[in-house]
Amino acid sequence: MTADTNNKKVSGRADLYARRLANREGIRQWYLRERGQRVIRALAKNGFAALYADSSEEAAGLVLDLIPPGAAIGLGGSMTLREIGVPEVLAARGHTLFDHWKAGLTPEEVMATRRAQLTCDVFLTSVNALTADGQLVCCDGAGNRVSAMTFGPKKVVVVVGANKIVNDLDAAFRRIKDVAAPQALSDIGLEIPCVKVGSCQDCDSPARGCRVTLIMERKPYNTDITVVVVGKALGF
Repeated sequence: MTADTNNKKVSGRADLYARRLANREGIRQWYLRERGQRVIRALAKNGFAALYADSSEEAAGLVLDLIPPGAAIGLGGSMTLREIGVPEVLAARGHTLFDHWKAGLTPEEVMATRRAQLTCDVFLTSVNALTADGQLVCCDGAGNRVSAMTFGPKKVVVVVGANKIVNDLDAAFRRIKDVAAPQALSDIGLEIPCVKVGSCQDCDSPARGCRVTLIMERKPYNTDITVVVVGKALGF
């Protein structure tokens, strides 16, 4: 190899690195879009209506387009929904919102709100994991989310960030136990083992958050479900 040839290879490699650095966001978006589109096809095969959005703004638009005027809306305990700004828009439109995260509710009002979510017109939520073959996986403490997702509301819309896409059910359970749960439970002010160490300890704590697990392999017979996959990290 001549010195001139070697210099050209080094220069070409440097050009590649410069292009990669300049286009790093484009590369990330390409990766998330490809992964998202594959899972969209898997969801459709499993009977779900499925849509893909590149951004939070696009996702919010897709969700809002699915909601009829005057519909009563149940809001699951989802950070994802709040991050894309949907609840504020729905409130401004005048929709009745059943939101058990609303500040100032008494324990009795929280319970009544959760029950109202079971028979609302549209239930909005997220999941803890979405497998590459199109299975929705989530784990609750009270079970109100998994109940409303499967039967009751006239329509269910699930919004999922691409950070929650995993290869299989084993990876979904690991994500729930070691990623989602410690973060979701970190600020409730209780002594929970997973919060202390950052991963699941399969505890018997009275405050344990992992109590009811749902694996939605196919769309339930009588529930209209749309899944919106978003090409960015959202929620826990």
